[in-house]
Amino acid sequence: MRPIQKSNKLAEVCYEIRGPVPEKARQMEEEGHKITKLNIGNLAVFGFDPPDEIVQDMKMNLSNAAGYTDSKGMFAPRKAVMHYTQGKNIAGVSIDDIYLGNGASELIVMSMNALLNNGDEVLVPAPDYPLWTAAVSLSGGTPVHYICDEQQDWYPDIDDMRRKITPNTRAIVVINPNNPTGALYPTELLLQIIELARQHQLIIYADEIYDKVLYDGHKHVSIASLADDVLFVTFNGLSKNYRACGYRSGWMVVSGEKSHAKDYIEGLNMLASMRLCANAPGQFAIQTALGGYQSIDDLVGPGGRLLKQRDLAHQLLTGIPGVSVVKPKAALYMFPRLDPKIYPIADDQQFAYELLAETKVLIVQGSGFNWIAPDHFRVVFLPNSDDMVEAFGRMAKFMESYRKRHGASA
Repeated sequence: MRPIQKSNKLAEVCYEIRGPVPEKARQMEEEGHKITKLNIGNLAVFGFDPPDEIVQDMKMNLSNAAGYTDSKGMFAPRKAVMHYTQGKNIAGVSIDDIYLGNGASELIVMSMNALLNNGDEVLVPAPDYPLWTAAVSLSGGTPVHYICDEQQDWYPDIDDMRRKITPNTRAIVVINPNNPTGALYPTELLLQIIELARQHQLIIYADEIYDKVLYDGHKHVSIASLADDVLFVTFNGLSKNYRACGYRSGWMVVSGEKSHAKDYIEGLNMLASMRLCANAPGQFAIQTALGGYQSIDDLVGPGGRLLKQRDLAHQLLTGIPGVSVVKPKAALYMFPRLDPKIYPIADDQQFAYELLAETKVLIVQGSGFNWIAPDHFRVVFLPNSDDMVEAFGRMAKFMESYRKRHGASA
């Protein structure tokens, strides 16, 4: 029989967070091995539970969650999101500007589907959260990666961004706080990005899903709060700030200069209607989450579990010869660099595969985040301290063996 091939639209799509190396980890688990998963920010499996009041609200409202809702979402949670945007100083947002989704991921894909024609380009950071690159490609567009500079706290290189704008560029994606680097962008940098968008009439897509996961007293500024003459589309949700990944409850907010975007907004409305609605139980969690006690502050503040585990992970990683890490100001991840003189890696996926096979520690290679060289990887710092000490200890021994095998020494 004639082979059934996957769509050629998938040719440029990579999602290594759930790719071949994690598949090998799954097989090893089935064989009875215990795998330490440092590959994905799935908080619940590490004992980070959602606030009780969110869980109770969802239970109480399950009997009201069987029917379709408005295609953009229920009124009460959208109003709660509207108040949230007001608290972030994003001006001019009405209920109609807010779309609820099955996680921010669904809405990211929707926003690209509604915008892009074949040949259109979108500026996406490198490294990026790979869904952004995939969503652009699947929508017929071309992702163009601008460099984030590790020597400058992983901030976007504005000059590189400027050089990569062409007549086909439609938008700039800003991931702040950043996944995978944990960077948090200052207002001055955000204003420079806005100026580029203003000059070239570009949309700014702002992924702010980690805007409460902040360390050392740092504050997050929403880029959409800094101008009203550029079109912004901002994404957020309950997955990370409220440890509710599986609830698939996110939102998208259209703000700024909307008068010239009526046709695009009509496209968003069409796509929202086509999927009928976001899951209703997850919608019921939003109002309680946004209006309730913000327990994330306890986790990231002094003495908090996430803060302590970030500091421990940074200490353990930087203690390995040839490994350097920019200490994250936000989010749940680190993006360590392996000195190429000490670790001459040609294929970083193979490196991650060997690390898994020998240590039973699962990471994601840097190329999985569209990074330009095989010299980085991403880890989460979600396991408890004892498990991290054990995992990074095994990793350090593997690194020592790797250096010896390849004739390199620190």
